[in-house]
Amino acid sequence: MDATAESSLRKDAADVIVIGGGPAGLNGALMLARSRRSVLVVDSGSPRNAPAEGVHGLLGHDGTPPAELLRRGREEVVRYGGRVVDGEVVSARRDAPAGADPRFSVTLADGSQLTARRLLIATGLRDVLPDVPGLAEHWGRGVVHCPYCHGWEVRDEPIGVLASGPASVHHALLFRQLTDDLVYFVHGTDLDDQARAQFVARGIRVVDTPVAGVESDADTITGVRLTDGQLVPRRVLAVATRMLARTDGLEELGLPMEDLPDGSGRRFASGLAGETEVPGVWVAGNATDLFAQVGPSAAAGALAGARINADLAAAEAAAATTQHAASQPNADGPVAERQAS
Repeated sequence: MDATAESSLRKDAADVIVIGGGPAGLNGALMLARSRRSVLVVDSGSPRNAPAEGVHGLLGHDGTPPAELLRRGREEVVRYGGRVVDGEVVSARRDAPAGADPRFSVTLADGSQLTARRLLIATGLRDVLPDVPGLAEHWGRGVVHCPYCHGWEVRDEPIGVLASGPASVHHALLFRQLTDDLVYFVHGTDLDDQARAQFVARGIRVVDTPVAGVESDADTITGVRLTDGQLVPRRVLAVATRMLARTDGLEELGLPMEDLPDGSGRRFASGLAGETEVPGVWVAGNATDLFAQVGPSAAAGALAGARINADLAAAEAAAATTQHAASQPNADGPVAERQAS
């Protein structure tokens, strides 16, 4: 595309604004920046895994502190010309397109106004814990949710599974692989005969008495207090949280949402490579795949970034073709008339 056509199509809009600066958002931005796209990452600075001591299950980076991984990611994006800003998105909406090319406006909490041709939503999710006194204070340390993220670090500890729904049965079977001392707190959920039989066979103790709270000594969990006053000693609690995609400020985009059938969460609906029903908007990472760890989230961001770049390239080719055709003299117009004379 010549410079005039490119300027006309892009105007002052960034090629892509990425909302969310976690692994998915940064990896998407990295792919776009390496394709010489103008890309801006807006990061609210509240990653889901902030309480964790290290990222696990990520080849070549196992044990890296989450903040360090994000610092490196930011540096890589900036190295290729991308920009990363700290800020909170309070509004994102569709604007009138430039010809056939979409436009979006993004407003930050400080009043900044940004414009983009495409959006990549990588806002992640928030975990909703059961309302049990003393539980939230230990989130990410003594209270864990993922056997693949934290399991090795809590192996052989006295672990309790605090049931929150149907997924907790599966949760318990996974954590049983990590310890011989496992207690399942039913906590008012349904536990059918088949699951109870499995637990007996696997040596998992079941406690039906409701949970009153979590006891601790400074930063260490000491046990689970039941409503009858009994204390069940535990060092670690595993909880299957309800996972909700972060949607703050994105409501005006009209992105479709989906509830998981087992009630474990709510996500942005997406198709291949994170494409949504809203033209020009992609989603990646935990905002659409609630169970993805860091590695799959980053991979999804890269895939979405590549697809966005391809979409932009197609739009630019279409605009250039239209402009080129318009610039050619008409065979029946003035040029033909001059030749005839």
